[in-house]
Amino acid sequence: MSRLAQVFTRLRASHKTALVAFVAAGDPDLATTAEEVGALSRGGADILELGVPFSDPVADGPVNQRAYQRALARGVTLGDVLDLAGRVRSAVPMVLLSYYNPVLQYGLQRFCVESARSGVDGLVVPDLPPDEADDLITSARPAGLDTIFLLAPTSTDARIRLAAARSTGFIYCVSVTGVTGVRDRVPEELHGLVRRIKTQSPLPVCVGFGVSTPQQARQIAGVADGVIVGSALVSLAEEPQDRIARLEQFVRDLREALDALPAREA
Repeated sequence: MSRLAQVFTRLRASHKTALVAFVAAGDPDLATTAEEVGALSRGGADILELGVPFSDPVADGPVNQRAYQRALARGVTLGDVLDLAGRVRSAVPMVLLSYYNPVLQYGLQRFCVESARSGVDGLVVPDLPPDEADDLITSARPAGLDTIFLLAPTSTDARIRLAAARSTGFIYCVSVTGVTGVRDRVPEELHGLVRRIKTQSPLPVCVGFGVSTPQQARQIAGVADGVIVGSALVSLAEEPQDRIARLEQFVRDLREALDALPAREA
């Protein structure tokens, strides 16, 4: 059983929801990212998501785009992020989010082997659809890496079945049709989408894109197995004063909101 699967097994047994916390690697520098990872862990994140800087992050909104550009301006590479992952490895599982071009340039097999060696547990490649992922899966499986594919409100039942069949660890449910970013409400259609995914797969379903407040996290936790928070954390990190303390406190607030929910059915 992978470390990601272990997290969801443990949380389901206690009727709790996973908190997945994202940070953009190398913004403003790798040393600060290492501190941020520690803050997310101390705050109560169950899974860490480390974003690899890329020049054309088509699934990301302005907040994450700016973070990636700042990291790229400092020369941060995929190799640097893998080195960082190895340094910050802990008991908290780590997922690497990277667009496909850097992975191809690095070399698929090399990327998967070095990711596993660095303590990465799973991969999210937002611009790689599951029906075009044979090469990635072929390299990831022997390395022991989970492959996590995205589903959106526009996904058909056939697409849901395909993504579910090719995913391990969990399924990444995109809450809106669009890019990442801070939003002021949870879409009304989200609960129906998550339930539709769950009828097609026993895998845990984690919801991301636009989760911005503890209250929104609570709403999503009523139906999903996990809540993914990204842009809201990255936007906090844009203000340098007390950034580590503020990140840790925000994650604590999210954790407390999730843990305050009545126990839900496993």
